[in-house]
Amino acid sequence: MTTPTKARTLSTAEERRESLIAAAMPVFGQHGFHAASTVEIAEAAGISQAYLFRLFPTKVALFVAAADEGSRRMLETFREASDRARREGRDQLEAMGEAYDGLVDRDRDVLLIQLQSQVAASGEPEIRAAMQRCFRNVYELVAERSGAGPEELRGWFAYGMLCNVMAAIDADRLDDPWAKALTKDKD
Repeated sequence: MTTPTKARTLSTAEERRESLIAAAMPVFGQHGFHAASTVEIAEAAGISQAYLFRLFPTKVALFVAAADEGSRRMLETFREASDRARREGRDQLEAMGEAYDGLVDRDRDVLLIQLQSQVAASGEPEIRAAMQRCFRNVYELVAERSGAGPEELRGWFAYGMLCNVMAAIDADRLDDPWAKALTKDKD
């Protein structure tokens, strides 16, 4: 008598790519492009390093996919915040800024992959192109949704970059005057 076997569900290559990107984001975020190990990423994803390179032929391609995922999460957050603000009659630019603050609080991988991407962009043309695409897409969305002009948008982006740095160094947890001056009160 044979025992019936349970059918094994195979994941598609696209599902594996998504899983691999999710595993890669924190590794790249913590170590940066150059120091991140594809062995560590493959282990985190539960696959072999050889299979990692079947899904993404180069480390740069995997990093770009991780950066693009961070950008996608950010854009989705901005769209949702803008839609909610419009329905509530609130300022969309302010709402998108607040939503980003919440995003980096709950999804630190987005913050870290963005910061690491900016560093890696200086030496890797494909990563630079991904960051240019990210900033273009964010700029176009925020400009269209908020109606803000170039000067106001420069200020909004500059403040966002300051917020990124302050979040990365956990300045909001410090009781120093400089930290209090450069971080907004979350209470």
